Amino acid sequence: MHTRQTEIFIGATVLAAAGSMAYAGLHSHTLHPAYALAVLALSAATSRMKVKLPGLNGNMSVNLPFLITAAVSLSAVEVAAIGVASTVVQCWPKRDGKFMPQQILFNVSMMGLAVSLASVVYHTQANAALGLVLAAVTLFLGQTAPVASVIKLSGGSDKAVARVWQDLAQLSFPYYVISAGVTSLMQVVSHSMGWQTALVAFPVMYAIHLSYKRYFSRLAEAVAPAPREMAMARAAGVGM
Repeated sequence: MHTRQTEIFIGATVLAAAGSMAYAGLHSHTLHPAYALAVLALSAATSRMKVKLPGLNGNMSVNLPFLITAAVSLSAVEVAAIGVASTVVQCWPKRDGKFMPQQILFNVSMMGLAVSLASVVYHTQANAALGLVLAAVTLFLGQTAPVASVIKLSGGSDKAVARVWQDLAQLSFPYYVISAGVTSLMQVVSHSMGWQTALVAFPVMYAIHLSYKRYFSRLAEAVAPAPREMAMARAAGVGM
């Protein structure tokens, strides 16, 4: 339902992403190709570690700390490339899955917009700690707000957009806080011992992935997803 409105919203998201990535690219600083490739590899690998969001049948990926790390450590061009590439990996269907171009386009554009804005926000702050917090907040809003909007526009929920967003935020906000903390630790380790040692965050995120998976599987038993929201999530591709 509301197909035309959904297409318009996705188109606007694509244009916004293209504009933000172009702007961020023009204001990029020094490139760090080796570090960028390492973060890309970790972000892409952890993007396939997904847990289902109870009640929405959407997915939450555990690559967020590496996206925040990219936003605070790398150039805007590298950040955008990592965000887009890891999202393509995250959304790519399994062998027996159905290829959904609209879903991939929306998620890639949403992520490109979110990470580009996060990079710009961080690099406009004089205080690194404040910049990291603001970058994490930007990613949080840049991912959850578009998803909540497309849920409503596609007719996937009878709730108001604000209520849909509140449901998404309630499930995902703790993970953003954890991810910001992990990123902060990675920054400290990187500055004192070299960026290579910060890559030990991978097993930490894998452990968090298993913990969330168990928690959400138990929560799902008590929260039965509404059929319309399930259909919407499949069509719109809730992916975080």
